[in-house]
Amino acid sequence: MKPTHSPSGSAISRRDFLKTSAAASVSALGTLELGRSAYAAGADTLKVGMIGCGGRNAGAAVQALTADPGARLVAMCDIFRDRIESKRQEIKAARGEQVCVDDAHCFTGFSGYQHVIEASDVVLIANAAKFHPFHALSAIQAGKHVFVEKPHGIDPRGVKLMQSACDLAKEKKLCIVSGLHSRFHTGFAETIQRIQDGAIGQIVTIEENFLRAPYGITDRKPGLSELEWQCSTQYHFRWLSGDDVPQSLVHNMDRASWVLGNAVPTKCHGLAGRSTMQEPIYGDVFDHHSVVYEFENGVRAYALCRTTNGCYDEDSSLIFGSKGKASIKACRIWGETNWRSQAQCDPYQIEHDKLFAAIRSGNPINCGQYMARSTMITVMGQLSCYTGKEITWEQINQSEFYYPPKPEDCRDGMEPPTKPDSSGSYPVPSPGRTHFV
Repeated sequence: MKPTHSPSGSAISRRDFLKTSAAASVSALGTLELGRSAYAAGADTLKVGMIGCGGRNAGAAVQALTADPGARLVAMCDIFRDRIESKRQEIKAARGEQVCVDDAHCFTGFSGYQHVIEASDVVLIANAAKFHPFHALSAIQAGKHVFVEKPHGIDPRGVKLMQSACDLAKEKKLCIVSGLHSRFHTGFAETIQRIQDGAIGQIVTIEENFLRAPYGITDRKPGLSELEWQCSTQYHFRWLSGDDVPQSLVHNMDRASWVLGNAVPTKCHGLAGRSTMQEPIYGDVFDHHSVVYEFENGVRAYALCRTTNGCYDEDSSLIFGSKGKASIKACRIWGETNWRSQAQCDPYQIEHDKLFAAIRSGNPINCGQYMARSTMITVMGQLSCYTGKEITWEQINQSEFYYPPKPEDCRDGMEPPTKPDSSGSYPVPSPGRTHFV
């Protein structure tokens, strides 16, 4: 669960947003475009469906319903029925009569996504990241508008599938909006524009940090199969999540690419492993990563993420130039130019405001120009960490590697692709010996 940020550094959690969304909807209505207001005032209804019923998609659903008074939540799916029930009640408490999901439209299992797509006009996708590209493409093929959470793939095959979904959406004049919310933050956008206009001189280097404690830690409930257990704690299994560079640093590397004019790195090398979070509850992912990305103009981006208890934490995007430095997340510049934005915004809400406005106006919004690219940058870094090898942009884009099984081959009751050993621990990659690309 990610907090929303103001330039002053204060954070508003998605849980807090659920409590205050009713009041927020009043102010949101005041900024509706004319075409969107006309639709909202009429009888037209936009049917919204959820694929995934964790905290992230519950927040997205409230934001979607807040964005458009004519939106109605009509279908939900998740691997687990209790998640559906919990989030249906939570969202209804926030948005009342806009929640119209009856029991017949609550679907469980790996095939539930098909029924949600069939029932909906707009599909919200925030489940295990392995399925984001496949479910997005399925929805677009069915003629539905899509909001899809990051990361937009966990392996080269998945990222390419997501790009296909974006390209098809453009062809079919459908909306596809990315959960890379930095692009919707007005303060971030102004800060980056000032950097690109020369406020800190020539960019020399970039430092990206996402250092924090582990998240999504759950005890294994009695009676769960091995497959159900792994799905219940998806962030800790790489076949479902892709590990922490795509999961967490994707926001950071999207901002780094953006500030460099949407550039991509020519190559990268990474160091990573497991230090202290080795118990079976942490699955088969690493607990620390560092990746050095080199861009064509010679700029290097140093990207660090860590999920370890009891350590120093930092969430930042720092740009160092020949005439100063900037913090994108603080919307601040120091040096020959000193500036700080006072703007306040909620980019999580703005992305849904723009999505529904685009649907109502008939002018599709498509985030395909950056969402797959930024995700591939992190996949490149993650696989460099796993293998211990330098990986080039050309190599990662030529690769067809994927974490088996393919998302379309996942079935209820199947054997998971990884199993614990006699001690209960799961095998992890071995840099220098593991080969993926």
